[in-house]
Parts: sequence; structure tokens; C-alpha cells
Amino acid sequence: MTILNKHYIDGVWTSGQGGRDFPILNPASEAQIGTVTLGTAADVDRAVAAAARAFESYSRTTKSERLGYLRALQAALEARINDMGDAISAEMGAPITLARNAQAGCGPRHAAAYIAALEAHSEEYSLPNGDIIRKDPIGVCGLITPWNWPINQIAQKVMPALAVGATCVLKPSEHTPLSAAIFAQCVHEAGLPAGVFNLVFGDGPGVGSAMSRHPDVAMMSFTGSTRAGAMVSRDSAETVKRVALELGGKSANLVFADADLETCVAASVQRCFLNTGQGCNAPTRMLVERSCYDAVLDLARKAAEAQAVDDPAKEGGHIGPLFDKMQFERVQAMIQLGLDEGARLLAGGPGRPDGFDKGWFVRPTIFADVSNDMRIAREEIFGPVLCIIPFDTEEDAIRIANDSDYGLAAYVQTGSAGRARRVARQLRAGVVAINGQGASYGSPFGGYKHSGNGREGGAFGLEEYLEVKVMPSIDAMADAGRFTTD
Repeated sequence: MTILNKHYIDGVWTSGQGGRDFPILNPASEAQIGTVTLGTAADVDRAVAAAARAFESYSRTTKSERLGYLRALQAALEARINDMGDAISAEMGAPITLARNAQAGCGPRHAAAYIAALEAHSEEYSLPNGDIIRKDPIGVCGLITPWNWPINQIAQKVMPALAVGATCVLKPSEHTPLSAAIFAQCVHEAGLPAGVFNLVFGDGPGVGSAMSRHPDVAMMSFTGSTRAGAMVSRDSAETVKRVALELGGKSANLVFADADLETCVAASVQRCFLNTGQGCNAPTRMLVERSCYDAVLDLARKAAEAQAVDDPAKEGGHIGPLFDKMQFERVQAMIQLGLDEGARLLAGGPGRPDGFDKGWFVRPTIFADVSNDMRIAREEIFGPVLCIIPFDTEEDAIRIANDSDYGLAAYVQTGSAGRARRVARQLRAGVVAINGQGASYGSPFGGYKHSGNGREGGAFGLEEYLEVKVMPSIDAMADAGRFTTD
């Protein structure tokens, strides 16, 4: 049983100012594996004060110094890959192979991308009109991260803040505190100055809102549901702080008849079910050209039936459970809703898979003959549930894909380079993958519409944590004799 009863504030692990205990549960067994003590507004005040003090000196560090810290953090995360994978698998149910290779492995890979971005970053440069642009760190940043890809989102927020000279207070999901604690240990091992990075465990109402409303927090970066993101924006409005949001998605996957159907359909189903469907950019709406519709349904059904579900402690390419009971019940309700709405069940369905009588395991499910006005096609389910929708023309496919409140990602499957280019340009989404090729580390990630605002990753990620200052060229003024001394 792991007990997390301290927060990381001002460079040390310290007891909180009150706060209740929250159970850490294993989604596969439903057993309690630990306890985390949630923070309070008083803990946020201490963390923000520490970050504000640290900002005075850390904001003046050189790029070379900050590159050194990032490289040390990268090395520390690399050394803890196995520990991090074990923690993520235990606390949110990701199969250990995925937890180690993709979930934990993204930490050092994001570090490498931000190191490259910072190396190329110019803190000061000239405009064509001769004025000087200076990029300054924004100040103290409040960071709120989700449970589904815990280290991915922590890295995507903490690393760019540290890279540009900002300081931060992190509130990880209360459901995945084990991996967050290991990340904080890695930051400590990297030797960052006290107060630059702070971690306060807590929930949204108790800690998240206190961060969003805090007058000394200059920026909030949030990843999670659209509903919660709107609450962060409202809480932040009174103090006029910058807000960056990475929210939900209902990503369309456009499958044209000229695509390599044998390859792309199986890969698309697997991509939808990845992490048990708990991904904001999962391709959960498969739009299929009618001339190949029946063939795609057959291939999709076979892929779903081949998708193994098993204990996340085992190695392999299977999927594990959903992360908690509430999510399990929501996904079950949405599967039943699909049946009630008249969609045709192609694979899966309600209930647990055969052989599972405990844990939050669900059956990989596919609905065919879905209409885009059905709730299962419009609402984010966040489970291994795929909706297949037929279309007749390219224009029809683009219209259906864009007919969504969300715009995080989109996917295109076609044998035509011209069509790929033409369709991708018209999709209202922040990231477009083509024939299985997506964006790389260091590229921007974020969405249109209700999927949020701002971008994470690489140079675009750095910009989120920077203020822009303009001033005349002092060198030019000196050359013109506008100063009397150097």
C-alpha cells in the first residue's frame, strides 16, 4: 500500500494544510493500492508563493543553464522508465507494454523534442522595421493534467514552462498520483532550483479552482474534458490570466475506396481501441465510402473480434480495463444508447468480456449504420467504441467529418496523394494523420472548436509560456548618437 501524504513544494516534500485522503485503486482488480492526501487552497497558496519567489531568479537564467536542466530531467526520466510504467499500469490500467513503452517512454522523448526546440529558440530578434522583439517567460503557471496519458500531459506542460524560464505548480489527476510523484522525484534529481517546480495533489474543486482563481498565477494550462475546461476558463477570467486548453475530441477517420483496406481498417480499429479507447484524439468515427462499405465492415468486425482484452500486468498488445467504475458505467450506458438509437451492433456490446467478473473491463464494440446525428456519433465516449458511418462523395465525407463540436484530430485513408492533400486541407482539425502517418514529437498538438485552444509540443509549446515585448533597437539608437555613454 503506497501512502502519498505530502506535496512537493519549494524543493521539499511537505505535509499539507489539512485535506482528505483519497483512495488509489487498481482498475483491473478494484483493490485499493494506496492513498493520496488531497491538497487545499492553503497548499496552493504555499506552492504559488514558492514559484513566485523562484521566478525572480529562474526567469533570468541563461538558455544554456535551462538546457542543462532539461537534459538532466531527460536522463532521470529515462532511468525511471520501468518504475513509471509499473505505476501507470497499476493506477490507470494501461497494459504494461503500453505503459512502459508509450506512456512512460513519452517523457524522455518529449524532453528531447523540447531540448531541440529550445536550442533553436531566439529569445530576442529584429523585425523588418528595425524594432526588437523580446520573448520573456510569462510567470507562475498553473498546470492541470488528466489520468489517461498522465506523463505525456505532465511533460507537455512542465517541460516548456521550465525551458523558457517560467515556474509552475502542477496538479495531476487525483486518480494517477503515483506516476506524478515519480516525475517530481525526477525533477528533484535533475537539480532544478527550489520552487521552480511544485506539485500539489488534489481534485478540481479543491485545488484546480484555487489555482485558476489565484491572482499570482499568470497562466493556466489544462487538459481534460470540455466541461471542466470551461470551468477553468471561468475561474481564470476574473484575474485575466492566459488559459490554454486541450480538451475532448470525436475524431473522424475518412476511409476511401482506393485505400489499402486490408491494412488501414485493421490499423484504424486498433488505433481506436488503443489505451482502451481512452484517448482524446482516438479515431472514433470511421467514415466509409459506400462502394467499399460492406468490405470495410467485414474487416472491422474481424479486427474487433481479434482484439484481446486481458490483465494489464501481462505483457502484450491486449487492452486493459477502463480506469474507474464511473467511466465503466458511462461507457456501458453509451453502448446501450447506441442500441436504443438504432445503430447496428457489429461487434462487442454491453457487459464485460467473457472471463471477467471484476475490474472495469469492457467489450471492444463497433456500431455500423450510424448516423452522424446520433449521440454516439456526437459525444465523446472515452472507451473502445467505434461508430461506422457511410458516405457517398468526397464532399459528403468532409461535411460529415466537420459536422462536430470537436476538432482535435482527423484521419485520412486513401491511395491518392491528390485526394489526401485536398481533403486534409479542408478538415477542421488541429492534427491530420494520413495513411497511418501522424505527427512526430516536437510538432504542435491541439484542436479547433470545443477541442480547446493553444498548442503543445516543440516551438509552438514554448510560445504558450512566453510574453512578447517590443522595443526600439538600442544598438541603432547608439549608432545614431542617441546615448551619451555606453
